[in-house]
Amino acid sequence: MPIAPEYLHLVHPDTRFDALIYGRASRDPKKKGRSVGDQIDSGRDLCDTHNWPIAEVFDQDVDRSASRHARKARKDFEALLEAIAAGKGRIVVAWEASRYYRDIEAYIRLRNACMENSVLLCYNGQVFDLSKREDRKATAQDAIAAEDEAEGIRDRVLRTTRAQAKKGAPHGRILWGYARHYDPDTGDLIEQYAHPERGPVVESIFERIAAGDTEYAVLKDLRAKGERLPGIEWEYYHLSGMLRNPGYIGRRIHQGKDVGPATWPPLVKKRKTWDAVQRIIGDPARARSVDTAVKHLQSGIATCGECADDPPLRVLKNRGDLSYQCDARYDTVIRRKLLDAYVEEAVIKWLGSKAAVAAFQSTAQEKRAEEARERQRGYESQLEEARERASTFKDGRPLLSVASLASMEARLEPLIEAAKAAAEESSAPALVRRIVGRPDVESIWNDGLSIEQRRTVLRAVVNVRLYKARVSGVRSIEPGRIKMTFVGEPGFVRAGRRGSGPALPAAEGS
Repeated sequence: MPIAPEYLHLVHPDTRFDALIYGRASRDPKKKGRSVGDQIDSGRDLCDTHNWPIAEVFDQDVDRSASRHARKARKDFEALLEAIAAGKGRIVVAWEASRYYRDIEAYIRLRNACMENSVLLCYNGQVFDLSKREDRKATAQDAIAAEDEAEGIRDRVLRTTRAQAKKGAPHGRILWGYARHYDPDTGDLIEQYAHPERGPVVESIFERIAAGDTEYAVLKDLRAKGERLPGIEWEYYHLSGMLRNPGYIGRRIHQGKDVGPATWPPLVKKRKTWDAVQRIIGDPARARSVDTAVKHLQSGIATCGECADDPPLRVLKNRGDLSYQCDARYDTVIRRKLLDAYVEEAVIKWLGSKAAVAAFQSTAQEKRAEEARERQRGYESQLEEARERASTFKDGRPLLSVASLASMEARLEPLIEAAKAAAEESSAPALVRRIVGRPDVESIWNDGLSIEQRRTVLRAVVNVRLYKARVSGVRSIEPGRIKMTFVGEPGFVRAGRRGSGPALPAAEGS
């Protein structure tokens, strides 16, 4: 049976009880460790009262769960076990059993370490000798109770989280660009609102990406303006995560699923801007060309016309000059400046033509793109609802059978892909729509567009293929060596779809 600390000297006379004090807290949002500090102070008082010399204090497991669902390791708990095994203490002191463990496996590890090294366990004002059957039984029951309490807490938290998600209320870490207002008396969350300084930055980021800027260019500017948070610099994953997070258009995401509108205002106010960004960052061609520190206009965009699989051109040094070369077989090569000048001149001329206006300024075309996106969202919503019903049971049976779900998937998935393809084919980057048909296209191109934006335009409007020179060493552009196919012309293939099948239909107005 456990004994009170004041009687320990009677049971173990002339024994020195060097103490190992342990503290832990599951939640510590402000990282101040007050709860753990109070536990350690109580342990020190207990040791002073009963003349137990303090051998070591373990107080670094702040904001660390002890349950089986813990996501972070308890480094000080591991250090405590090592100290017990090393014989540094004769008694382990904590505030209560749940500070040591909320998981049976953790209890067993601590119990075995104490048994093997003749170390006593103290919590709740009682001392346990784990070499005794009664004390092992009592501590095991406390461990089971602590684990059950943890499971109960988790169940309540999950129910609350699901309920909050259905309401569209925020939960967890705040999205960058927002701020929160709490009740000063109860501490309850009142609202999440747009941060007056950061909110406009988020809106600007989305607008820049939609207009053709690369993530690298945006990230570079963000870093130049200052830190993301005090002591935390902007990193690529911050920006990448932001651009993919539906929370910024006012959608509530729970366990990776869109569960409906959120209670906070969207920072990206135009659905067109959000959709444009998603198309851009999801473009396979963009991912393939790796737009980071872009230096060359057509690297990864222009292709080799000699090879059947359309490998991209890359920039390498050739006879002292930077040149575009076939990335697969190196069978085509041309000086970089020569190809850039030729293509830019042709693209500027085309952007100011009636053909460009017909291809990219059609309101009917944009209307079709939006209609296709609406169809895609509708089909996706139907499929998600069907899958939810198939995973929901009533009276032991799913609300939708597996056979019915499979039938719906077989019907809806091709419709989703078709709608997605139709939206892509009917849409055009906002940047391109703004400049086509302008009389000052050349000055906009030369003075108003970054290299990233120029690359966005090239992907949207033209296919550039380079063929072999008539003889080796030719440094001029021979007729037929550079073939350019613009939107609306037969054979134009949308960026990202080369090598994936036949050319897609030409845009309206061709």
